[in-house]
Amino acid sequence: MDSRLAVVSGGATGIGAAVASAFARDGYDVLVVGRRGDALATAAERISVDCGRPGEVTPVTADLTDPEQLERVVAAVAGRPVDAVVNNAGSYLAGDTGTLAGTAAYWRANLDANVLTAVLLTEALRPALRRPGGRVIIVSSIAAQRGGADPYAAAKAALHGWAYTLAAQLGPEQITVNVVSPGYVAETEFFGDRMTPEGYAKRVAETLVKRPGLPDEIAEAIRYLASPAAGYVTGQVLGVNGGSVLGR
Repeated sequence: MDSRLAVVSGGATGIGAAVASAFARDGYDVLVVGRRGDALATAAERISVDCGRPGEVTPVTADLTDPEQLERVVAAVAGRPVDAVVNNAGSYLAGDTGTLAGTAAYWRANLDANVLTAVLLTEALRPALRRPGGRVIIVSSIAAQRGGADPYAAAKAALHGWAYTLAAQLGPEQITVNVVSPGYVAETEFFGDRMTPEGYAKRVAETLVKRPGLPDEIAEAIRYLASPAAGYVTGQVLGVNGGSVLGR
């Protein structure tokens, strides 16, 4: 049997790098995909060395909002079956809402960064998904369930509806589709220099466990959904948020 292959977008840092590392430890070959080539190369080398499997974590530089650049990912797959696609790429992009044109640009940028990246990567690799047994996992956000950050929350919520549709389409082929929805996770680049001590304390206080999450904890949830043990789990949103938002 050929070795397993996982494709992880936004794999250079934070949650994406933790997911790539978890897959590599489990024996997958991993393609880490994103826009920042240098950061991807550094992450791939570090993960390979840490896992003792040099050469099996491969960086692929591509802007996933550009259909033409998706061909780089398809080429890197090189005709192999893809066992797992993890759509982790995404971010909150600030914008000027003082005019209608500014508001339109603000919303489009966030929809592109958080929805289009996931849709185009999944569609590009859809023919290559292993049948049976492929996994599509989408990283959303607690913002999708409780609002905030206007277009970012709306974009993440859109991923849920798309995941339900995709799960119905791919289920008969024994391919599962699920969403992981993290709460506040420390040790990522998401907030950049926007996080204040007050903001940190507020987010921790909102949890039931009174601490932030860690990238490895999100990676473990994704690792489960990618495993054979989760073959009967599809069309679900798994909240990993320390109890900030309770399950429904």
